[in-house]
Amino acid sequence: MGNIIAIVGRPNVGKSTLFNRLVESRQAIMDDMSGVTRDRHYGYGEWSGHYFTVIDTGGYVVGSEDIFEGAIRKQVSLAINEASVVLFMVDVINGLNPLDEDFAQILRNVNKPVIMVANKSDSFEKSLNSAEFYSLGFEKLYSISAANGSGTGELLDEVVETFENEQEEDPYEGIPRIAILGRPNVGKSSFLNVLTGEDRQIVTDIAGTTRDSIDTHYKMYGKNLILTDTAGIRRKSRVKDKIEFYSVMRSIDALQNSDVCIIMIDAQTGVESQDMNLLSLATKYRKGVLLMVNKWDLVEKNNKTHDSYKEELLEKISPFTYIPIIFTSVVNKQRINQVLEKALEVYNERQRRISTSKLNEKLLPEIEKYPPPAVKGKYIKIKYVTQLPTKTPTFAFFCNLPQYIKAAYERYLENKLRQNFGFDGVPVKVVFRKK
Repeated sequence: MGNIIAIVGRPNVGKSTLFNRLVESRQAIMDDMSGVTRDRHYGYGEWSGHYFTVIDTGGYVVGSEDIFEGAIRKQVSLAINEASVVLFMVDVINGLNPLDEDFAQILRNVNKPVIMVANKSDSFEKSLNSAEFYSLGFEKLYSISAANGSGTGELLDEVVETFENEQEEDPYEGIPRIAILGRPNVGKSSFLNVLTGEDRQIVTDIAGTTRDSIDTHYKMYGKNLILTDTAGIRRKSRVKDKIEFYSVMRSIDALQNSDVCIIMIDAQTGVESQDMNLLSLATKYRKGVLLMVNKWDLVEKNNKTHDSYKEELLEKISPFTYIPIIFTSVVNKQRINQVLEKALEVYNERQRRISTSKLNEKLLPEIEKYPPPAVKGKYIKIKYVTQLPTKTPTFAFFCNLPQYIKAAYERYLENKLRQNFGFDGVPVKVVFRKK
């Protein structure tokens, strides 16, 4: 299971501020993309080597007449169900509020770690006020200021302590895990039905896997795979505003546990912000990614449609232009097997090792042609490059002044790696070390 932290509490206690601190403080460069940050209620965080997804339930509670009823019934309860640990946020300046008591009542019945977070404790006097919240009946209480960050380190130390174990022993170790993600109604279920209904080599539904994403053991060309379907399994999530959020919750879970993500989009609506969020999350978790443009049969075409559509798409998903794109029609069974073949290729690319001699032979001439720009009159010399023994492709460039290498040059090296060695659909990490 992946680690998911849910931040809950009544409106205006500072949930979004804490969310931003937990994810932004260690945000990768990828996130200054338009459309990703604006309406993100979930993001990727890391603390002392532990990785997690944070969910801010704040954005979902607005606009309900009876705030509490509306909130708890919908997303908040979903987030609590899916989370590994719940941060229950209260506000020391305004003190104990009847809504806090309502929240506490719900959370007392939750069978998972709940940590109280007394926010806006930005002075010693204010943090003394937090004692009154012990009356809500939770033993763990941390006084923090989400705005200036004080106390958040101690809080995170406690949070990562509650993570069970990072990755349980997996009986299916070594079998590619492929997750099928996408917004509701893009055709995830039909895609799976075509795959499993047509091909009776389907072996088993693996019992007891992730709460309610269904894992299907599948055989193709004699190769085993595990397909995780995040399509609408629980029908009771049919409420409009809930279904988006619910599909997101399950996608995050499936994404964390997969090797390769197939992100399905609807050819008629194109890439939307939720797809971009999933793309950027998959990249941060260093998963292989493949874009499946479904319902291609419904798009009116001439001989230029395919190319211009693809070009526009690549522009939209930039900087993730290394992601393979396949145009499909599940209804007409067009290019369905091609999607799985490509997913397996991406899986293999993610496992690839390249010998140090090959890397240096190809990349050192490229570096000589365009060395890193000098900084403050100092010349940066890259001596050699090697692939590190990590699970996903990471390359170390040894040089005299690693601290002066800029992001633009990092991207140049990443592009050269891809030009020479492929890595289609796989996030590549470039690090600089002192020789």
